[in-house]
Amino acid sequence: MDKLFLVIGAGTGFLAVMLGAFGAHGLKNKLSTDMMEVFQTAVQYQFYHTFALCLVGMLLLHWPATNLLKYSGWSFLAGIILFSGSLYVLSFTGIKILGAITPLGGLFFLVGWFLLAVAVIKTA
Repeated sequence: MDKLFLVIGAGTGFLAVMLGAFGAHGLKNKLSTDMMEVFQTAVQYQFYHTFALCLVGMLLLHWPATNLLKYSGWSFLAGIILFSGSLYVLSFTGIKILGAITPLGGLFFLVGWFLLAVAVIKTA
């Protein structure tokens, strides 16, 4: 389990680079300016939380029995899926109702950061 979040972080990082390049080169003339901004926001937040996943993975190498860190990592992953995922789908489909899912992903990001802080305070 220690290395799981490092592997997941590497995977989400790979996808973020791939999607960012695809957006910059393949979607330039395919999406409206507004939808390109939505897509870029998805990539940006995926990148931020990829680094958070890697941080969780590195901390788990030092404190493997810390459940709060594990919950933090799962929250970051859920946030990426719900926040960035909903924005990716919204940018391609234009289905506005998907925007209702995005704040739930943001909530998972907040929970992940909170749990990370509590875990470090309790463990360090």
